[in-house]
Amino acid sequence: MTVEKTGKDSLKNEINELIYFPAYGPFYGVMGVVASIVFSSIGAAYGTAVSGTGIAATAVMRPELIMKSIIPVVMAGIIAIYGLVVSVLIAGILDSAETYSVIKGYVHLAAGLSVGFCGLASGYAIGIVGDVGVRNTAQQPRLFIGMILILIFAEVLGLYGMIVAIYLYTKDI
Repeated sequence: MTVEKTGKDSLKNEINELIYFPAYGPFYGVMGVVASIVFSSIGAAYGTAVSGTGIAATAVMRPELIMKSIIPVVMAGIIAIYGLVVSVLIAGILDSAETYSVIKGYVHLAAGLSVGFCGLASGYAIGIVGDVGVRNTAQQPRLFIGMILILIFAEVLGLYGMIVAIYLYTKDI
């Protein structure tokens, strides 16, 4: 009777291992790393490119404003740093399928998508606001403070994504 019970317990443990620690478990964690850095970098690149066109147009009209106009590009670059931080955090905890559960992989995927998509949206907003803001600031310098405030609100979208991602990262499920 005890041999039969031990055999059933062993089979039950083996099934639980296959359910919670399948071979594909770390795949979701790796996809979280990829989503984090790729989407954040795309947002940062878009923000930099679109803001850069506004800076180039402003430099033709008012070359003395180039240093003030560079602010949107710097803010767009910070978005990629958010994705990099989360990617490094998740990559540091990745392990083999025997110790990395599929549930942890799902959570890390969600963390990567959180910061990645927020970075993408933030970079898009920074690019549009930076382009239009820099061009119009060249014509009306009093718009500068308003442009900076709007850029801060656009930047904070990426920060919110990083906060959620770090919160998810610290969850022990």
